[in-house]
Amino acid sequence: MTTSVRPSRPPRRQGGFIFFILAAIVVFIVGVVLYVFTAIVPKVPPIDAVLDYKPKIPLRIYTADNVLIGEFGEEHRDFVPIAQIPPMMKNAVLAIEDARFYEHGGIDWMGAARAVGSNLRSGFGAGGASTITMQVARNFFLSKEKKLSRKINEIALAYKIEDALTKDQILELYMNQIYLGQRSYGFASAARAYFGKDLDKLSVAETAMLAGLPQNPARNNPAVNPKRAKQRQEQVLRRLHDLRQIDDAQYAQALKEPMRVHSRPQEIGAHAEYVAELARQAVYAQFKEEAYTRGIRVTTTIREADQKSAYESVRRNVLAYDARHGYRGPEARIDLPVDAEEREEAIVDALQKRPSSDGLEPAVVLEASSKRVKVETIDGDTLDITGAGLKFVANALSEKARDAVRLTPGAVVRISKASGKDSKDGWAISQVPQVAAAFVAIDADSGAYQALVGGFDYNLQKFNHVTQAWRQPGSAIKPFVYSAAVQKGYSPGTLILDEALDMPGENAGATWSPQNDDNVFDGPITMRYSLAHSKNVPTVRLLRALEVPYTHDFLGRFGFDLARHPKNLTLALGTGAVTPLQMAGAYAVFANGGYAVKPYLISKIVDGDGTVIQETRPAAPRQEAARVLDARNAFITDSMLRDVTRYGTGAAATKRLGRPDIAGKTGTTSDAIDGWFAGYGGNIVAVAWMGYDEPRSLGGREFGATLALPIWLDYMQVALAKHPAQERPQPDGIVRENDDWVFAEFAELPQFRGIDVTPVETEEDPDGLSEGEEVMEPEPAAENAHPLADPMR
Repeated sequence: MTTSVRPSRPPRRQGGFIFFILAAIVVFIVGVVLYVFTAIVPKVPPIDAVLDYKPKIPLRIYTADNVLIGEFGEEHRDFVPIAQIPPMMKNAVLAIEDARFYEHGGIDWMGAARAVGSNLRSGFGAGGASTITMQVARNFFLSKEKKLSRKINEIALAYKIEDALTKDQILELYMNQIYLGQRSYGFASAARAYFGKDLDKLSVAETAMLAGLPQNPARNNPAVNPKRAKQRQEQVLRRLHDLRQIDDAQYAQALKEPMRVHSRPQEIGAHAEYVAELARQAVYAQFKEEAYTRGIRVTTTIREADQKSAYESVRRNVLAYDARHGYRGPEARIDLPVDAEEREEAIVDALQKRPSSDGLEPAVVLEASSKRVKVETIDGDTLDITGAGLKFVANALSEKARDAVRLTPGAVVRISKASGKDSKDGWAISQVPQVAAAFVAIDADSGAYQALVGGFDYNLQKFNHVTQAWRQPGSAIKPFVYSAAVQKGYSPGTLILDEALDMPGENAGATWSPQNDDNVFDGPITMRYSLAHSKNVPTVRLLRALEVPYTHDFLGRFGFDLARHPKNLTLALGTGAVTPLQMAGAYAVFANGGYAVKPYLISKIVDGDGTVIQETRPAAPRQEAARVLDARNAFITDSMLRDVTRYGTGAAATKRLGRPDIAGKTGTTSDAIDGWFAGYGGNIVAVAWMGYDEPRSLGGREFGATLALPIWLDYMQVALAKHPAQERPQPDGIVRENDDWVFAEFAELPQFRGIDVTPVETEEDPDGLSEGEEVMEPEPAAENAHPLADPMR
């Protein structure tokens, strides 16, 4: 038996196949290299952006005591040098993102090999091996689309970056540039956004939470998706533990630590939104769009405690006024579908249109009776409101309630935490006030803002009533008329007749008969008494004696816009127009002894490098160059304004504050359309105002003393705690006559003793007038007083 041997394949054919494969690989590699160097590398952008890195740091506004009150810019960012980034933060980021960062040259080929295997199994894009350097390249220069050309660009850029920068410089760029959700860029900004802390105050658990964000800030966001954020955090902690960068105890502690994430991305303090907006406008006017990227830091003159007091005072007293005038009815009504899911959608849609207003939360009524109202909030919570919580809306729950006011299912209402001894910390039905209000306080010497509240709620209305609302001042203008009289030689002791006054032809050809607010006439009264009790008719008589042109021009000394004030006798009753800020500057002249001040808000502007761009250094106070009013006049008018707060229309002021240096004036316009109080004490000048944006009466029983004075008092009670009482010395050149002050040069001159008052003196009294003789019109005498500077503008 013979056995045949099968011949083997010729070795030559096998070697040819291997050669063909190798040749194909070489050709492919050469082709790729040629493609990279001819089509990709020439298009790789220069890396100037990383060599000259200028992070977009937002504009930030602070109080004088360093409380953040405003931030403006698309990106929340804080640049922190690598040396100041805590080691644990760096370790956590490197552990989960690029453990071999300090070993590779920009590309981690070991990681890349693993990623290639993953992509071959699952398709391109299934896995990545981006190093931190590659992420820097992508974040600065490239999109995130998953294309081969983009990846090659990324690799080329990574090598260029590694060649130009040190590892620490690359890591510094990454940790300050990377987006981490909540509009936060960089880990320092994210630490504030999520935890309200600086980086060096973070716990291990919080550090790991932040380190897990770069992979997918939307999915791993602890404020939006806490479950996934926790899972990612645990991966970071496990990696840190495997690399022995945290020990067993730290690992166990971090795993069980509860996450306390801020519900609001950025914490803004002091409720100074109107202040921040004024500062923003000033910086933008100077730097335009760069204002939002240069890291400019603005320090204002207000302090947190004063601003908080002003804000709370406005809110409290506006709500009190609103409560006095009753419930107006629901904000809206919606149909409540029977289907539960559709009902929830309808409720959420209705409530999302109505933003919260600091404790006034929107809610939809589900059930309503005189004993109980059930509501649902935007969070889906249902609340039962009973007892004292229904007191404000009792009429709306009555069977006799008007349809427009009645509370029924589907009514959109506001709820707030109930107050009072019967509230039991429950909820009450309230409403958002329609009335507007404003408050401003400045330093009497420098003009620096102490506090500013431009309205009830900036989020509901951004119109700043302090600087933008031109309103009639009413009786708050009277001190300036009386000051004009003092300058012309009258004394607070001068008598004015308080009797009915009819003036034919003064009212567009008809007879004008001004009236006192109390409809009471007191006969002959002194100027001091007339101002203290805000008498209208005597003030008109006084203006008529002074003459309108003189008095109108006199107002210019105080910074009023004369074009906005009438040149007729209604000037005495405040029928012109002023802003609360303008009033504060005007009253400051009385408060500081006769000097013009220019209110200012910004004390310092610093750029992102710490260079001072602008600094306001107020002029030395009470310089004669700034004088606009004779010191004697300021002293005498101040004495009259103090009596307003002692026994006049503002008597509640001195009684409550218990200080001798409180001075001011109430103001109520015709039909109580505007309510004012302007005054000062302890070198602080403050003005409060209340009224409707669409002018209408505030109520028949409302006056400046009930509307604005309470706001003023609540603020001053806090602000004056650190300001001692001030008594001003008597200036030279005034004397006492008829138990009151008068300029020395006008003493014993009979023509200044009375206005429209028939004297009874005879020749035996050489200082008097003959019986029946009319009072002489006074001659202009301001020129005999202290020389006056130009009017304040």
